[in-house]
Amino acid sequence: MSESILKKLEKTREKMIRSGIEKGFSNVETIRLSKKLDQLLNTYQLQNSNEINEYSINIDLIKH
Repeated sequence: MSESILKKLEKTREKMIRSGIEKGFSNVETIRLSKKLDQLLNTYQLQNSNEINEYSINIDLIKH
């Protein structure tokens, strides 16, 4: 699942940069893409922290 989010992150980042260069950094479309990128980053970070927590729990179970 993280892989598809990474692809969406990269695609949105590229669109945001292109929009910023072509339309300006305070353009409505650039800001919309920036907010979308923030949401994707938050989702990605949450998924990764959950995976890390699950890994830690599994390691603890193995140790005991």
